[in-house]
Amino acid sequence: MKILISNDDGFQAPGIVALHDAIKALPGVEVEVVAPEHNNSAKSNALTLHSPLYVHQAANGFRYVNGTPADCVHIALTGLLGYRPDLVISGINNGANMGDDTIYSGTVGAAMEGYLFGIPAIAFSQTEKGWKHLDAAAAKAAELVQQLLPSVPEAQRRNEPWLLNVNVPCLPLSDIRGFKVTRLGRRHAAEPVITQVNPRGDTMYWIGSAGPACDDVEGTDFHAALQGYATITPLQVDLTDHDRLPYWAPTAVALSGGPA
Repeated sequence: MKILISNDDGFQAPGIVALHDAIKALPGVEVEVVAPEHNNSAKSNALTLHSPLYVHQAANGFRYVNGTPADCVHIALTGLLGYRPDLVISGINNGANMGDDTIYSGTVGAAMEGYLFGIPAIAFSQTEKGWKHLDAAAAKAAELVQQLLPSVPEAQRRNEPWLLNVNVPCLPLSDIRGFKVTRLGRRHAAEPVITQVNPRGDTMYWIGSAGPACDDVEGTDFHAALQGYATITPLQVDLTDHDRLPYWAPTAVALSGGPA
């Protein structure tokens, strides 16, 4: 079983090192890392189209790219590796990717790039920044991957890949209550933009912090994580609002010259 690992915190981040070591210890797997050279948080699915990408290899064997998380997985799958991995894993991210975070997340973006190529994929994050109890998060990641490995060949054969977003509480391993399948919650709007003036008198703007959860009821990733569970949220890429297709159909007919 060949597994590609990437992330958005950069190839030197403690999270990817811990994830690599935990997954590599699983029986019957081969692991390769292709990750960003620098931190690329909140880069989502961005690809670099107007400047060249370069690949270098670190002393520990990790390969790193001067691009985004999606860049790393994209070039790995389209020529760098020379083979098609069975599974793409991203993380472990330094902080939560729950609710609306998944839209912006580079961690999820890396996993989603594998999914778009028809490969099962998982994004792993810790619910708080700072790498506290990272060993526990890596152990839970390895536990889940080992459980899912037998399902990977069938998903590949049927061309029905899955994409999972996983958030692990920052708790000792013995205090994590297990896994729960959840839906995404929602956050309030972000905090106000932060303005500063640089030494030349120009105004600088910094994106504000993410807002607090506004939909964190039972069944959401926010709720389960607060209860001490590692959350598993299946994701999809189709953004179509299928329920409202009939609502917009008369508008299209009217604009096309037909009866309203």
